[in-house]
Amino acid sequence: MLGIVIGLPLAIILLAFASFSIMDKTNGSIVSSGNTRRYLLYVPKSYERSKATPLIISIHPAATWGAVEKNMTRWNDLADQYGFIVVYPNGSGAFFDGFTSGPHVWPGGRITLPRDVRFISELIDKLESEYNIDPSRIYADGISNGGGMAFALSCNLSDRIAAVGTVAAAHIGPWECRDSKPVPTMVFHGTADKFAPYLGGNSPIAPRPFANIPDWTAHVAQHNQCKGSPVETRVSSHVRRLAYTNCASDVIFYTIEGGGHTWPSGGNPYPEWIVGKTTDEINASRVLWEFYMQHPLTK
Repeated sequence: MLGIVIGLPLAIILLAFASFSIMDKTNGSIVSSGNTRRYLLYVPKSYERSKATPLIISIHPAATWGAVEKNMTRWNDLADQYGFIVVYPNGSGAFFDGFTSGPHVWPGGRITLPRDVRFISELIDKLESEYNIDPSRIYADGISNGGGMAFALSCNLSDRIAAVGTVAAAHIGPWECRDSKPVPTMVFHGTADKFAPYLGGNSPIAPRPFANIPDWTAHVAQHNQCKGSPVETRVSSHVRRLAYTNCASDVIFYTIEGGGHTWPSGGNPYPEWIVGKTTDEINASRVLWEFYMQHPLTK
């Protein structure tokens, strides 16, 4: 299955220190696989128990936590505007002292990936028991290590996740997602991303080369049974959109020319000299929300 970042070189340490300005605030927890797993939940004031409500699961990058993801994606602003619930789960506290404190990761691997998938599935169960969650409108996205985890959820929870989004995603190892049904997928990636290189290869944050993102996206399109050549359009001066057509489930790929390891139009807790430029020519969260609303879960 999908391999995800497992090392902790100097670059990740720098990112971890940069993220300390956003404290690891959580407001919920569950016990999963014998460990306490924590999350940050946001429910807009407009929530009404009588209305089935979409849920977005937004997954943080390595060496951080859910509050960093909240600040980067600004999903809460859109939740207020459109009335959905968003949850930011914490990964494993694998770098330091277990599962309850310190920077978190989504380590992947044969042992840890099933455990993290189980945690997300049980988190969905818990939120469905506490709120009127629309089971046909549960979505997952993330950046970097979290983007890799979001895609892993599409492979392992394709019966629950209606669509996914990956931003500057870190994908290691052979592409595998053979036994799941196609899930609508939206991809954002910058050509100047030095941590998860656009064309793949070695990175300072991983022990093994990362995947070539255009090739990886083409594999997703193949898995999603897309036929014919994709159609490319220019969205803005530095953003291109590649749309795969005639698919069982849509695949859309945004290339940000000169973009770094960042969330387009998002908040950025890291210095530009570390992660590169953040474009404001496209708002990844808003575009993802529009994509999500076009793709409810199909059985």
